[in-house]
Amino acid sequence: MIETQHPTAPVPVAELEEWRERYGVVAGITERGADGQFSLGLWVEEPAVSVQERWRAFRRWMAPQFPTVVLAHQTHSTLVRWHGPQEPGWLVGDGFDGHVTGEAGILLTITVADCVPIYLADRRGRGLGLLHAGWKGIAGGMLEAGVKVLAERTSAAPGDLAVHFGVAICGNCYEVGPEVAWAVRGEGAPGKTRLDLRAELVRRAERLGIGEVSASTLCTTCDAGRFFSHRGSHGDGGRMVAYLGRPR
Repeated sequence: MIETQHPTAPVPVAELEEWRERYGVVAGITERGADGQFSLGLWVEEPAVSVQERWRAFRRWMAPQFPTVVLAHQTHSTLVRWHGPQEPGWLVGDGFDGHVTGEAGILLTITVADCVPIYLADRRGRGLGLLHAGWKGIAGGMLEAGVKVLAERTSAAPGDLAVHFGVAICGNCYEVGPEVAWAVRGEGAPGKTRLDLRAELVRRAERLGIGEVSASTLCTTCDAGRFFSHRGSHGDGGRMVAYLGRPR
């Protein structure tokens, strides 16, 4: 499964068209855009007015289907927030990296620029989850935490779920020290090694018994013309927004 560019959208995005067809949800990720400047990072060094104008464009496009958009200041935690019925608007929280909801009309969003966006959908339509996971989140059990919250709130079993690991840095481009490899994989060797975050998440999803598992083949560094990469830009790049919701 792969994210497909949306040629008629007013903002640059790639969408999971198969998820729309199968599960009736809207899922995807923003791109750099033709001028390479469509960053939606709220916590980067860029004039706030520029970032806010891009967010307004994104929200205007989504507003007919999603009157509520949720986001959080991410801290590489494994905290997951349940979102019940909400008033229309843009809700920005703090200190959690995962969102789960059973409500239509709420668009879950996270910011990414190498870390893995994890899309979760109950195939029976009872709930959705969107999680942000870098190596710390994966090592700490972010996927497991998201599945737990979704199961507790909706009674969905892991076999009822579909998961997609979205656009992120690939294993060939992500070199880490032995302490990171050990934290994520539980094994490693001295010196630098290459780490495939999505491959590790696939293994964890299979151990959990998730019914449908897929992963993007797109890389934030290899596909730098389309996506922002924190590592590829040496920390000076922008951010994409991954999004997931069931239209009202």
